[in-house]
Amino acid sequence: MSQHRQTMQHYLDALIKCGDFSRYFTPDVVVTVQGTGQRAAGREPAEQLIRFFHQQAFDARPELKTLLVDQDKAAIEADLAGTHTGEFAGIQPTGREIWVPYSVAYDLRGDQISELRIYLPLNALIEQLTT
Repeated sequence: MSQHRQTMQHYLDALIKCGDFSRYFTPDVVVTVQGTGQRAAGREPAEQLIRFFHQQAFDARPELKTLLVDQDKAAIEADLAGTHTGEFAGIQPTGREIWVPYSVAYDLRGDQISELRIYLPLNALIEQLTT
């Protein structure tokens, strides 16, 4: 198993278990939610942004479909599945179940993740919370 694949496997395992996934980030990691303007730079802000989606606005876990790793790049295809438990996009908690497909592109540096670009159809997510 390549170093990058191992990094990604350990990161995803920690993310799914709500563990210390930020230890797989470089100190200057950048996370962006594409198309929203949401951006976090640095290990702690990046962790907070990701935890917001998985533990604050939602009690949700990624259901991994595909992991691709090639040299210093990686990508996943997954579903975000869980329950709406906190305020999101001005919508108070509904208790509704959510299921939204998403993908993330990663840049890797050494045995750490230096950038994450999250592609999440927010319109589909908001529709699940409001209809």
